[in-house]
Amino acid sequence: MWSHRMDEIFRLCDTITVLRDGKHVATEPAAQTNRERLIRQMVGREVLTRRPKHLDITLGDEILRVESLSSTGKFENVSFSVRRGEVVGMAGLVGAGRSEVAKAIFGLDPAATGKVFIKGQPMPLRNIKESMRHRIGFLPEDRKKEGLVLGMNITDNISLPHLDYFSHIGFVDRKREVAEVSKLTQRLRVKAPSIESITAGLSGGNQQKVAIAKWLARSCDLLIADEPTRGVDVGAKAELYQLLDEVACQGLAILMISSELPELLNLARRIIVMREGFLTGELSHEQFSQEALLHLMA
Repeated sequence: MWSHRMDEIFRLCDTITVLRDGKHVATEPAAQTNRERLIRQMVGREVLTRRPKHLDITLGDEILRVESLSSTGKFENVSFSVRRGEVVGMAGLVGAGRSEVAKAIFGLDPAATGKVFIKGQPMPLRNIKESMRHRIGFLPEDRKKEGLVLGMNITDNISLPHLDYFSHIGFVDRKREVAEVSKLTQRLRVKAPSIESITAGLSGGNQQKVAIAKWLARSCDLLIADEPTRGVDVGAKAELYQLLDEVACQGLAILMISSELPELLNLARRIIVMREGFLTGELSHEQFSQEALLHLMA
């Protein structure tokens, strides 16, 4: 059995073997190790979990407001808001409608009805160009199939949605493109030989950073992140948590969907919960607990 999920490993395994960078690190009985030791062996350093800084900043204006968003057979009458500098988590069991809501906001659901407002202005539904014009970024659940073109290099992946921004009289300004991508990859600490490296050759965590950088290239106001740490190791998760915290502190509004409750409980300021296509409740940070979330989810 291979897994990055700590709870799963300790619940199911008798013996645990750790590999790092293609080399054997340790093999120990599960009863003789613990979560912190295992993470240290996997990452090669201490990974400290800290309180996100964005929880202590004053929130800005409302960036996203959703009113009575519906799509027949998927979800109904979904209403919520996200403010500048706020991370709002969205929880729910598989099939609850979380990803479908995210796609509808970004314009990917041709059957969506209702109202979406960005900074108080109504935004047409079912129109991806309008969503991008209103500075919405969308990090999909499956980065390999929907979030990146793996056969392209880092530069092309990041600039692909913004060729108009990097172009002049119909031609891409390569110097400007390279300068902007270099700045972004340094900011996000993307580990790669160069920005011309093929994206398929990057680790899962670095692929996810490239997928995020794609939307930061135009300074989006709202980032919808669907399962932002799926398929990455614990070290990369910690880096992604720090990155999301940093951009929230800089004023980005974030709607984060995750199946990992500890992830939502640690990073979000509020959590909204969906069940069978309906919103069933909302928890403020002071109300957070796994029991309260599970009650609303199930």
